[in-house]
Amino acid sequence: MYLQHFGLRHPPLSKQLTELWDDGALVQLSQRFNWLLQSPGIGLLTGEPSVGKTAALRSLTHPLNPHRYQVLYQAETDFGRVDIYRGLARALGIEPSYRRAQLWRDIKERVHEMVDSKQLTPLWIIDEAQNLPAEFFRDFPSFLNFAFDSRDLMTVWLVGHPVLAQVLERSPYAALYSRIQVHVQLKPVLERERFALLVAHALKSAGSQHNLLADTGMEILRQACKGLPRQAGRILCTAMRLAVPKGLNHLPDEILQQAIKELQ
Repeated sequence: MYLQHFGLRHPPLSKQLTELWDDGALVQLSQRFNWLLQSPGIGLLTGEPSVGKTAALRSLTHPLNPHRYQVLYQAETDFGRVDIYRGLARALGIEPSYRRAQLWRDIKERVHEMVDSKQLTPLWIIDEAQNLPAEFFRDFPSFLNFAFDSRDLMTVWLVGHPVLAQVLERSPYAALYSRIQVHVQLKPVLERERFALLVAHALKSAGSQHNLLADTGMEILRQACKGLPRQAGRILCTAMRLAVPKGLNHLPDEILQQAIKELQ
């Protein structure tokens, strides 16, 4: 109901946003993303929760040619290592074996077939990777060993919180860390001017014809969400819901403050 009231097509800063705001901060990720498409390997993408890691990768994978790349997205990571590989097997159309050795062989055979016979590169995105078990980190380099370790056939992105990078720097995971070709860290939009541009872009993309917040309201929002786009979107949507019964077509500071309290 609040969308119709404010003339919006979708909630601002939501998952429905197709055109991400970028003042250059995502250029590095886009470049590194394309590097790994051309030369398969492992990429590491880290950032605080709600900073927009998954949204950025979703935007980058959307235009990919499905005849050249098969995108495999996996976010169920808080399980045993065999469960992770079983999830990959199912995504590749393989009935997963209960034995890890056979499971690995089946997956590798499918990857070889995809690359050599179909010229199709698997792009495996493992989200919430900070939850992966230690055993997965230890044996993942062995899994990626193709043809006497002479070929890199898969592009893999490990996506997670900043602690993920700290974990992978530990000595037990040196083999995996040495295979990481690129590391990109997304940061919150903390600067006032940049944050105002982010929100203005989000509202315009959602269909808003005018600015809904005063400068003081923008600052209240920036400080409350700590520069995290998803959190800013939650506050805006809650504030709009609160504004509808009052017949308001803008978001006064007190409505924003009330929305922030409701979400605490």
